[in-house]
Amino acid sequence: MNDRIIKEGQIEDAPIKKKLEIDIDVTPNNNSVNPYQKSIHLARAIDSWRIFPRLFLSVYIFLLYYSTMWFMGLEDPSLEQSGLISIIVGAGAAWFGLYAGTSNSSKNFKGED
Repeated sequence: MNDRIIKEGQIEDAPIKKKLEIDIDVTPNNNSVNPYQKSIHLARAIDSWRIFPRLFLSVYIFLLYYSTMWFMGLEDPSLEQSGLISIIVGAGAAWFGLYAGTSNSSKNFKGED
């Protein structure tokens, strides 16, 4: 096969053109059943029950109680020890503020009304 073209005394290689045929099956095979629907329902249930924030707050309350009892049992607490308790109590206010303020913000973020 000669793919050379002679043009005004010059020999050039002609581009090779081939037709590409692809057989794609475009018939819909969707039977409208989502195989992940049970997992989606479970995720929404866990989100609506707010298991993880409640678990984190419960662990925080336990640690706050334990550290407060430790601090009150000290004979002469130092400045560093009182600073530690102050930080733990302040973190609790932040935790509770985040927990109480996120009731509907996730629905607004997801586009649900």
